Amino acid sequence: MQMKSDTTKGLALPPFSSSHLKYLSLSLSLPHPLCWREMASYQQWTLFVSLLCLVSATMGAPPRKPISVPFGRNYQPTWAFDHIKYFNGGNEIQLHLDKYTGTGFQSKGNYLFGHFHMQIKLVPGDSAGTVTAYYLSSQNAEHDEIDFEFLGNRTGQPYILQTNVFTGGKGDREQRIFLWFDPTAAYHSYSVLWNLYQIVFFVDDIPIRVFKNSKDLGVKFPFNQPMKLYSSLWNADDWATRGGLEKTDWSKAPFIATYKGFHIDGCEASVEAKFCATQGQRWWDQKEFQDLDANQWRRLKWVRQKFTIYNYCTDRVRYPTLPPECKRDRDI
Repeated sequence: MQMKSDTTKGLALPPFSSSHLKYLSLSLSLPHPLCWREMASYQQWTLFVSLLCLVSATMGAPPRKPISVPFGRNYQPTWAFDHIKYFNGGNEIQLHLDKYTGTGFQSKGNYLFGHFHMQIKLVPGDSAGTVTAYYLSSQNAEHDEIDFEFLGNRTGQPYILQTNVFTGGKGDREQRIFLWFDPTAAYHSYSVLWNLYQIVFFVDDIPIRVFKNSKDLGVKFPFNQPMKLYSSLWNADDWATRGGLEKTDWSKAPFIATYKGFHIDGCEASVEAKFCATQGQRWWDQKEFQDLDANQWRRLKWVRQKFTIYNYCTDRVRYPTLPPECKRDRDI
């Protein structure tokens, strides 16, 4: 396992708010020569204008605020129905794992692009050997997949969050981070923004990973296979904790993960659909969601510097040649 990934490189911009940008834009429109004399020099004015253009060009936005709905609005159980418990009128559920079985659920619809959000409280205490998964996946041999996998650990040891992206049946793009909070003590938000330009993984609205559309570099990108959402709690003690060295302690069963929110804002499509009928018209297609903004890149850099424990982009044993998407994703 590699150590922390390299930090991103480039110009560090101050965090301009929308009010700052409005003031700067108004300042540019003022015709009076006194406005020009406020600049110390022509060079300063040029830098000022260049900075404004750069900030404006990279202006992004957070996803729209999710709307909580009952479980049954968007999801249905898939297996071991009796291991799913419902509370608060179906607004909260628990998945139970015991020695006999785990359980899981899936979305009722298939989606091409959108924003998918879940609030989860992970298995507390000794969760070694267990995996709580929340992911999107298509349903054919050369499938696409976008994964959150929470790898349990012994009591007192931190959870590991593993993310992965499969395109055209190819995965092996694992990244692993520690979380900066206890994910078992309270609900936290985990979401994916997926459009034609990028896939962004968020934890509590902080981007922890971006996977850009790099088709021009020969890297497949999920764009024409509708995906369902899935979540499950299952035993994976052959690999989940310390490579399988730590086994599940069944005396601690049942292991329980709790969910609420169940937000889906996506383009629903049939399994056979190759494009979204409203492509280009939805909020996630707009320019401000085609890239992260400067503040989002800065927060992603913070996650990479402080919490990354493995990044396939820096693993020269597995990948002697740098995967082409890594530079565009600023993973090196």
